[in-house]
Amino acid sequence: MTSTAQPAVPEGRKAQPDHLGHVIFITAAAAMGGFLFGYDSSVINGAVEAIRGRYDVGSAVLAQVIAIALIGCAIGAATAGRIADRIGRIHVMQISAGLFTVSAVGSALPFALWDLAMWRVLGGIAIGMASVIGPAYIAEVSPPAYRGRLGSFQQAAIVVGIAVSQLVNWGILNLADGNQRGKLAGIEAWQWMLGVMVIPALLYGLLSFVIPESPRFLISVGKITKAKQVLSEVEGHSVDLDTRVEEIQEAMRREHKSTFRDLLGSRGGFLPIVWVGIGLSVFQQLVGINVAFYYSSTLWQSVGINPSGSFFYSFTTSIINIIGTVIAMIFVDRIGRRPLALIGSAGMAVALALEAWAFSAKTAAGTLPTTQGTVALIAAHCFVLFFALSWGVVVWVFLGEMFPNRIRAAALGVAASAQWIANWAITASFPSLSDWNLSGTYVIYMVFALLSIPFVLKFVKETKGKALEEMG
Repeated sequence: MTSTAQPAVPEGRKAQPDHLGHVIFITAAAAMGGFLFGYDSSVINGAVEAIRGRYDVGSAVLAQVIAIALIGCAIGAATAGRIADRIGRIHVMQISAGLFTVSAVGSALPFALWDLAMWRVLGGIAIGMASVIGPAYIAEVSPPAYRGRLGSFQQAAIVVGIAVSQLVNWGILNLADGNQRGKLAGIEAWQWMLGVMVIPALLYGLLSFVIPESPRFLISVGKITKAKQVLSEVEGHSVDLDTRVEEIQEAMRREHKSTFRDLLGSRGGFLPIVWVGIGLSVFQQLVGINVAFYYSSTLWQSVGINPSGSFFYSFTTSIINIIGTVIAMIFVDRIGRRPLALIGSAGMAVALALEAWAFSAKTAAGTLPTTQGTVALIAAHCFVLFFALSWGVVVWVFLGEMFPNRIRAAALGVAASAQWIANWAITASFPSLSDWNLSGTYVIYMVFALLSIPFVLKFVKETKGKALEEMG
């Protein structure tokens, strides 16, 4: 009888944590940054009309106050990685938590419109940091056998944060008798909406003091004994810690620190694969998804729905967002990234077309007929559902997988920057566009959803089941 020698399995891949609950707690604590990412991004939805009334500003100025946080997001995302490599992942979490806390207090108690904008920029920096440090830390502390499932905590936390922010807004509005500027304990309702974020921000900061530093960072700064202690906690006491440390050190030595120059082709422009990544990022935003999270309350009020009803529909939309995200997480490895993207594009295009049709019936009194109003509500929820089960998840999966190893980090940074810019463009333009023609605005978003279909078919290759080393 013959036997076939099995290839050696790296020590880290065999590791099973002795206390999975402890690993889940560490991951959940880090994912609080994702919760705050979602919460802070969408909580402004409940304050838009109140800010317009409080400071008597037009749509263009209002849009800049809403969108300016995205400038901070870009700054935070661009700097978080380098800061984390110098002072550690935990310290970046603590900085982010501090910025979230200060932003919440400042946004709730602004002196004028200019300092409200400033506090929103600080909150944006915190969002950008959280968007980078959360996934990086979770990947570095997760046992390899559980990395995919634990990594999904970040995206789940983001969509839960969005939903909770809308639920809190709705609750506060009801306490204020449906008036966004109604007084509660001497402060207007919209100020409470922005200020409540201080609670999860402080919790995030406190949790950062009780979870361990990333073993990868500890090894990079020579704290080998501490790194072994953390590895034994998260990967199990049966693991050969010396071997695991050697594996991590060898992986760090092999890494190529990609630079912007690596992304350029022989003619000086970006490599084709980089343009594909930029295209995915931009299309994800140009379909208008963040209008649903930043302006939905304003949108529904503009077509005759009372504030309490508009806030409730914002909450139900965010629940649909969670359901769609769960669907994507279930099917992204089963049917593939491209099929999900194409299904989502087609579904979004139909939903956006129905919204455009419904809003075209807006009367001079600023209301919708019953039929069109019902269609608009159903179509808006369907739009978010199709986005969440497709582009909301698969774009990030694509960006993490599609680039060759030697340029992955730099290319992902460029693509993410393009996404923030596109997000800003949509967020800053919607109030003025809706004043011009609400139905026409949704036609524009529908066109981008339709254009994304040939883009995926022609330029985007399936990455399901392929090793990262095969990309390029």
